[in-house]
Amino acid sequence: MKGFLNVTCALLFGAAIIGCGGDAEDAGNDTGSSSQGSAEKETITQKGSDTMVLLAQKWAEVYGESNSDVNVQVSGGGSGVGISSLINGTTQIANASRPMKDEEKEQIRQKLGVDPVEIAVAKDGITVYVHPSNPVEELSIEQLRGIYEGKIMNWSEVGGNDEKIILYGRENSSGTYDFFKEHVLDKGDFAESTSSLAGTAGVVNAITQDAGGIGYGGAAYSSGIKAVKLKGADGVALEPSLENVTSGAYPLSRDLYLYLTEEPTGAIKKYIDWILSDEGQKYTSELEYFPVRPLGEAVAAE
Repeated sequence: MKGFLNVTCALLFGAAIIGCGGDAEDAGNDTGSSSQGSAEKETITQKGSDTMVLLAQKWAEVYGESNSDVNVQVSGGGSGVGISSLINGTTQIANASRPMKDEEKEQIRQKLGVDPVEIAVAKDGITVYVHPSNPVEELSIEQLRGIYEGKIMNWSEVGGNDEKIILYGRENSSGTYDFFKEHVLDKGDFAESTSSLAGTAGVVNAITQDAGGIGYGGAAYSSGIKAVKLKGADGVALEPSLENVTSGAYPLSRDLYLYLTEEPTGAIKKYIDWILSDEGQKYTSELEYFPVRPLGEAVAAE
């Protein structure tokens, strides 16, 4: 589980993520510089998924330590924000915790005359969070759907205490929101009582203070809460572990992506090749994400 410092840092800085040890002057910038820039450095900009910011920040920091000619800047805001920035030309790389939508691809084709480039760089299992005092250990996808549709409103209906269920979720610019809506709600609507929060760290913080609360987000943010096991089609309750997520057995397994408007070249290709290497991929496990493929099989971006 992550230390409280990482979650707190992500919460405090929200969409503009900087290193917890960053200079004070960086805190006011729109993007968080992961390695101090200079006039001689080539800057690579990454923007998007809040789910990915802890991992993207780590990659940027470590890569910058051994590549002094490159300054990688990482900021959050949500997958939709990152993809919009890619379309508008204000970021070179969009981080996304969901696949790009057909309409987003079409916008890129119409505006730039190119097809977007998709590179899967890690895996994640959307985790369902409850308060540590909640006795519920597992839920089926059907029960989870009923909860977030507002049809199941008391924890006693799913084996818990006689207590009202309080719903927390992500804002609609979030890739996690889109993935959950599609794979849990079958593209239906969230209950009106769902509180939409700006980042996963905010969801976790809310759950730690609400015994009746339930939320969802990336596995890397599971500090201070209880993760509920989920039942797939076979009825077996699984946790979002390395084996379950990489095999796809966990019901809410997903890939995490980088999107570009052209095939990577130069400094950007070198950076992404490093991310996909064993050295880059090892940080997925360290931060409680999951490697995109078994270590030893990592390959460079085509």
